[in-house]
Amino acid sequence: MSHREVLQALSGLFMGMFVSLIASTVVSTSLPRILSDLGGGQSAYTWVVTATILTMTVSTPLWGKFADLFNRKLLLQLSLTIFIVGSALAGLSQNPGTLIAFRAMQGIGAGGLGALTQIIMADIVSPRERGRYMGVLGAVTSVGMVAGPLLGGLITDSIGWRWNFYVGVPIAIVALLLIQKTLHLPVRPRRAVSIDYLGAMLLAAGVSLLLVWISLAGAQFAWGSAQSLIMVVTSVVLLAAFVFAERRAREPIIPLELFRNRTVVMAIFASLGVGVVMIGASVFLSQYFQLSRGHSPSETGLLTIPMVAGSLIASVFGGQYISRSGKWKPVMVIGSIGMTLGILGLGTIRVDTNMILVGVFMLMTGLGMGAVLQNLVLVVQNVVPVRQMGAASSSVTFFRSLGGTVGVSVMGAVLGSRVVTLIDDGLGDLSAGADNFDAGRIPDLAALPEPIRLVVEGAYGVAVGNVFLLVVPLAILTIIAVAMLPNRPLGTRTAAEQMDDEVSAPVPTVPKAAAQAGIPDRRYAGSREPRVARQS
Repeated sequence: MSHREVLQALSGLFMGMFVSLIASTVVSTSLPRILSDLGGGQSAYTWVVTATILTMTVSTPLWGKFADLFNRKLLLQLSLTIFIVGSALAGLSQNPGTLIAFRAMQGIGAGGLGALTQIIMADIVSPRERGRYMGVLGAVTSVGMVAGPLLGGLITDSIGWRWNFYVGVPIAIVALLLIQKTLHLPVRPRRAVSIDYLGAMLLAAGVSLLLVWISLAGAQFAWGSAQSLIMVVTSVVLLAAFVFAERRAREPIIPLELFRNRTVVMAIFASLGVGVVMIGASVFLSQYFQLSRGHSPSETGLLTIPMVAGSLIASVFGGQYISRSGKWKPVMVIGSIGMTLGILGLGTIRVDTNMILVGVFMLMTGLGMGAVLQNLVLVVQNVVPVRQMGAASSSVTFFRSLGGTVGVSVMGAVLGSRVVTLIDDGLGDLSAGADNFDAGRIPDLAALPEPIRLVVEGAYGVAVGNVFLLVVPLAILTIIAVAMLPNRPLGTRTAAEQMDDEVSAPVPTVPKAAAQAGIPDRRYAGSREPRVARQS
């Protein structure tokens, strides 16, 4: 396919990603106001974000495995539909609980979009050429991340925050029609379908319980309480049962043999740090700008441009460099170092930090994320067998989302506790007018008396900087993991071409005794094993 043909085939795919990003980020700058109107506190604020990431995390490996078994185009359209329905219903929320539930529905659709987009790209673009299209995807992502907060701020300040959830519906309809018209995937050979229901349930239950514990511990009950012990032990047992089930499953959700591959393991470690930085920065910078610096939602959207611009520049030019030179490792190593320095700088911000300096730190963080984020999936797709492309790609995305979810939950818990402590200390010397102030709720700064407002702004300025410092060790882990990635050259054949090679390859000879017993020879395990089974 020519460059123009590839772009035409991917146009609906990119629009689907764009609308999902718009619908996800359009509320980021208005969440403080939304939770203030709905009567939610810091715990609800964290859960509105965590609910989406939680369901996205749990569903991502399932979508990836389904992509190895079913029609990928239909799966993509289904995930986009689920996402938009969840977005529209979120606009009807009357309290934090219903908002969290519909945001969870959004996460299920987002998990499919995130996993399937890069899997489908692998079908029609070779690893060597995929860098430039990853750059286009990164540009779409960056524009969506910029446009969403800006649009959300304008909508919130003009006609109300509920319209943030409706704005993506007409764009999604266009995206669905465009996907139907332009996306034509190669016909995949039929294979026996065996869905690992037990593994899916164990994975969902184990991960969900773990994330719920992280979100509630320290706020609803003590970290060392009996509730914590029960939840942790139950989660560990469920995840251990999941590993046991995957060893015996015919089509495991996450094939354990992937973890014998050093590239996959290092990419997973790196994705944990990137996920925390990416999601944590977008969530808590909004609180910093609005609750510490007193900016409106629309102004907050403008202030996030340096980080998004950095991501856009790094993804586009980094992708072009990788496709032309075939060298991906220098881009990722330099990017991971820049991301670490940027998040370290954000850890120093306070209520009176110069905004230009804050912008520089955000730009460095964005440049680093843009250089690393998409390319982690690229290097994994370059080394795994084509029959495991979906599971491997979604596994990297799964652990990135898992890291982000855990990170945001921990950061939110630390932020809430730190803010309450700082506000209580600051209000201690004030008059009785501060007695009725609830330090645990998201405040409306405009409605506060000036002495209390100054205390709140100072508390959020210190607390947000503190939680960014918690991310620095994970960012350093990303540098180490990227540096340890095997420097394999990028392949020049698409996943569809590799599948054709496997289908047309000669069937190996299996020892007669093993064939009669129905036992395939392990020397021929892998993509040819189903052919051996048919022969025997």
